Amino acid sequence: MLIIGGNEEKCKTGEILHAFLELSKERQGAIGILPTASSIPDEITKGYMEVFENQGVKDIEVIDVDSRQKADDPAILETVSNLGSLFITGGDQKRLSDCIRNTKLHTLLLNKWQSGLLIGGTSAGATIMGEEMIIYSEMKNNEEERLLIEMGKGFGFEKKLLIDQHFSQRARFGRLITAIAENNDLVGIGIDENTAILVEGDQFEVIGEHQVFVIDGKNGSLVDFVRSENGGEELTITDFKLHALTDGYCFNLSSRKIMKRKEA
Repeated sequence: MLIIGGNEEKCKTGEILHAFLELSKERQGAIGILPTASSIPDEITKGYMEVFENQGVKDIEVIDVDSRQKADDPAILETVSNLGSLFITGGDQKRLSDCIRNTKLHTLLLNKWQSGLLIGGTSAGATIMGEEMIIYSEMKNNEEERLLIEMGKGFGFEKKLLIDQHFSQRARFGRLITAIAENNDLVGIGIDENTAILVEGDQFEVIGEHQVFVIDGKNGSLVDFVRSENGGEELTITDFKLHALTDGYCFNLSSRKIMKRKEA
């Protein structure tokens, strides 16, 4: 599973999409593009098809799902059943969940992933990988600044992870640590743009230009929780762990420790 923080380089020398295509070569079957999250699916699909075709990919299937009815369509299910890999584009993760979660397509994707389907996702397509996900956050500016966060359900491929994207570029540390404070059995993963994690088994490797942040609240405590009249939240927490990783470093999700840089 390749989970991308968004805004990845879409060119022939782009490291992250090149890694996805190299991994795809190890699978039999077409590469699927799922643009459901996007409000401009045709434009988004065209961009990725150009990148993939420029790197020699000939067998590409567009999975056109913009409703729950289509997510139960036998023809679409048949196409997906023959894929070797799937790329989920960015957009709106709530739209993606609303259209696909708890449909026949969702069940098929879970089963195929457990059987070896390679899945890549960027931006909203990254956030959707977890069981729990952040849908939306907003800083309320009334009498006091308060952070309001809305949570939702993802596809549940990686149930241990709560994934956020565009992380440093959009200053999302506050919302992720707040979400982990309320779900401290999960590992918070904040992925910068043009950066990704390659998850294999119980560990991941960082690929790309910037950083990946891991927020571990397993042994931490939520000391106090205050909700304002406007619905915002303020937390007092203690004993949370923060890890920051760059390209080539690995993290073990069981021990929750950084591992040595992977040798080229």
